[in-house]
Amino acid sequence: MADTALPTALNLPMLDPLPEPTQKYFDVCQEKLGMIPNVLRAYAFDIEKLDAFTGMYNNLMLAPSGLSKLEREMIAVLVSSINKCFYCLVAHGAAVRAMSGDPKLGEALVMNYRVADLDARQRAMLDFAALITTASTTIEEIDRERLRLVGFSDHDIWDIANVAGFFNMTNRVASATAMRPNDDYHAQDR
Repeated sequence: MADTALPTALNLPMLDPLPEPTQKYFDVCQEKLGMIPNVLRAYAFDIEKLDAFTGMYNNLMLAPSGLSKLEREMIAVLVSSINKCFYCLVAHGAAVRAMSGDPKLGEALVMNYRVADLDARQRAMLDFAALITTASTTIEEIDRERLRLVGFSDHDIWDIANVAGFFNMTNRVASATAMRPNDDYHAQDR
């Protein structure tokens, strides 16, 4: 039976003590979020893997981009909805609620993004992210052109593809390890 104190069903406890830079990063998370996300705790058994994960996440989700932070979170929720990833739906659904100020948007994205009140740009972005998730080998130039027609640059298309690809990967890891979302996420921004 898995230890419920662990963030996954695997017996991979965090290093103790954590290296000083990792502890500082966790302290910042605790200060800003009021918790250390379980995904970080899950990776903290191997600092090299944690650093690779956080480096990619921070670059894709927080670095300057033609996509807003909300749009990147919307992609995360849409991909996680298609993949039925409980962890990411809970965590990134909370982020969508917080960033948008609209709890209905977060729930619509979780259930069926096609019922959400989206503008043409957001709809095209999510249609493309859905296609990446369900049938990436069918993508053709016309699919990229649809994005350009609503104002996305080629750099933006790259970012859409990478955010969707990242969450397809993390959804599979979270599902395979039974990663549990932090309880705090459930009530945030409702």
